[in-house]
Amino acid sequence: MKKYAVIGLTVLLLAAAGCGQTVTSNQPASQGAETQANQAGAITIRDFADRTITFPSPPKKIVALANGEMDIVYALGGELVGRPTATGPVAIQSAEKLPQVGSTHGIDLEKVALLGPDVVLGNQPMNMKDITSVEGIGSKMVLTSANSIEDVKKQISLFGQLMQKETKAQELNQAIDAKLKDIQSAASGAKPRVLMVYGAPGTYMAALNNSLSGDILVASGGENIAADYPKLENYPQYAQLNTENIMKSNPQLIVLMSHGNSDKVKEGFLKEMQQNAAWSSLDAVKNNHVEVLPNDLFGTNPGSRVAEALDLMTKLLQSVK
Repeated sequence: MKKYAVIGLTVLLLAAAGCGQTVTSNQPASQGAETQANQAGAITIRDFADRTITFPSPPKKIVALANGEMDIVYALGGELVGRPTATGPVAIQSAEKLPQVGSTHGIDLEKVALLGPDVVLGNQPMNMKDITSVEGIGSKMVLTSANSIEDVKKQISLFGQLMQKETKAQELNQAIDAKLKDIQSAASGAKPRVLMVYGAPGTYMAALNNSLSGDILVASGGENIAADYPKLENYPQYAQLNTENIMKSNPQLIVLMSHGNSDKVKEGFLKEMQQNAAWSSLDAVKNNHVEVLPNDLFGTNPGSRVAEALDLMTKLLQSVK
C-alpha cells in the first residue's frame, strides 16, 4: 500500500507542476499580445536628419522652435504647448499666450522641461546638438528644414504623419501645388530682375536660389540676379552683396527681408545705398521699387502660408513689368 501511495503522490505532484508550467507560459503570451497591440498603434517617422523615430501614439504635447513649424501644426488642426520666442506679433492668435521656449538658435531647456512635451520640433542641422539634452528630459526631437517650397511640402507631410492628419496634409499640399500651377500658367514675357536682400541693421546678404525665399522668387517668375554669387560658408543659402555685379545686373526690383524690425532694416539699407552714388542708377531705385517683405512670410519659413508668399511675390513682379 505504501508503494501505491508513493506513486499516487508522485503523480499528483507532477500534475501540479504541469499546471504551474501552463500558468507561467500563459503570462508571457498575454504580455506579448499587449506589446503587439501597442506596436500596432505606434507611429514611426523618418525626419530630415534621416533619423528613425517611433512614438507609441500621436504626440499630444508639442513644442515648436520656429514659426513655420508652429504654423503647420495649427494648419493641420493641432495645437502647441510651447511656441518660439518672438519680439513681434504672433501670426497665430490662439498661440500668443503660450510659454515661449527659445528658438532654433537657442533652446530654453528649463522651460521645455517644465512643459514635458512628447516632441520638440527643431531644425536640421542647427538643433542636432540639442537632441541629447532634449531626450534627457524625456522628450523626443524631430528635425526638419525649409530651404525650398518642396521642403515645406515635405514638412507638412511629415507632421501630418506624426499627428495622424494625413488627409489634411494632402489638402494643404494640393493647395500649394494649385497655386504653383496657376502662376506657371499665367507666366508670360521676360522675367523681372530681382535682388533679394536679407539683413539686420549693418549686415546684409543676398539670398540665393537654394534658400526658401530664392525658391519662392523663381517659382513666382522672377530672375534672381545673385543666383551665381559664391555662397557663404556659414550661411550657404546666402552670399555677400557684390556692388559691381549688382550694377551690371541692374535689378528692376529690390526686396528686403528680416527677422527683426523691417523698418530699421530698410532705413539702414537705404543709408548704405546713399553712401554709394552708383545705387541711384539702378532701375529699382529710380522707379522706387525697393520693397520690404513681411517677416511672417519671408523673414522666416511661412509654413502652409507659402501660398500667400507666392501670391505676394507674383504681384510685386507684375508691378515692375
